[in-house]
Amino acid sequence: MDILETDAYDRRKRRNVSCALLFSLLPFFLSSALYFYLLTPGSAPSVMSAGVKCAPTLLLAAAVLSWNGGQSVLGVAGGLLLSVVGDCCLVWPEMFIHGMGAFAAAHLLYSLSFLSSRYATRSSTSWTRLLYLLLVVVGGAFYFYIFPFLQKAPNSDLLTPGVGIYTLLITVMGVLAIRTRRATTLLGSLIFIVSDVSLSLQVFKVLPPMQHGQHVVMVTYYLAQLLIAVGDIKAAENKDDFSKWKRT
Repeated sequence: MDILETDAYDRRKRRNVSCALLFSLLPFFLSSALYFYLLTPGSAPSVMSAGVKCAPTLLLAAAVLSWNGGQSVLGVAGGLLLSVVGDCCLVWPEMFIHGMGAFAAAHLLYSLSFLSSRYATRSSTSWTRLLYLLLVVVGGAFYFYIFPFLQKAPNSDLLTPGVGIYTLLITVMGVLAIRTRRATTLLGSLIFIVSDVSLSLQVFKVLPPMQHGQHVVMVTYYLAQLLIAVGDIKAAENKDDFSKWKRT
C-alpha cells in the first residue's frame, strides 16, 4: 500500500477502535445514570445502595480487563477493583477507614501502572517540574489545613496518620500522572484529587452541609475513574502499535 492508502487504513482502524471502546463503556454510562437517578442523599445505607454505587466502577474494571488482559489486574484494573471495595465501605460511615485504605491501595496500583513501560515518558520540562512542585505543595498544605478537623473527628488516632498517608499516596499518583504526559491520564488523576478534596471537606465538617455535595463528589469521582481507565486502554493500544511498527 502507498502512503495515502496506509493513512486511510490507519484512520479507519482508529475510528473502529474508538467505536468499539465507546460500545464497551456503555454499561458504565448506563449504570452511572442509574446511580444518579436513584441517588437520595441521607437515605439509610443498604446492600442495594452499595451495589448501585459500585456498579459503574466495577464495569469500568471489566472494560479495562477486556481490552488490556489479566496483567492489568496489577495496574489500573486492579486499582478499579480496589476502588469498588472502597465504594462499598464508604456507604457505611463506620467503615470509612476501611474504605480509605482500599482507595490508598488503588492509588498505589495506579502509580505502579503509570511507571510501567506502557506509559513511555520523555524527559521532564520546566513546566512539568513546576506542576510536580505545585501538586506536592498543595497536597501538603491541604493536609495541614484539615489537620485540626481530623483531631476533632472520632477515631482521630487512626484518622490523622491515615489521612496523611492517603494524601501522600494520592499526591504521588498525581505526580506520576503528570510524568506520563498523557492528557487523559493526567486529567483523570487531577479530577480524582478534586473529588477526594470535596469528600474530605464534607466528611470532616470543614464546610457546612452542602445541598448537592454528594453529587459533586460522585460526578467528579466517576469522571476521574473513566478518564484513568480510558487513558490506560489508550496507553496499551499505543504500545502495541509502536511494537508492530518496530517489527516492520
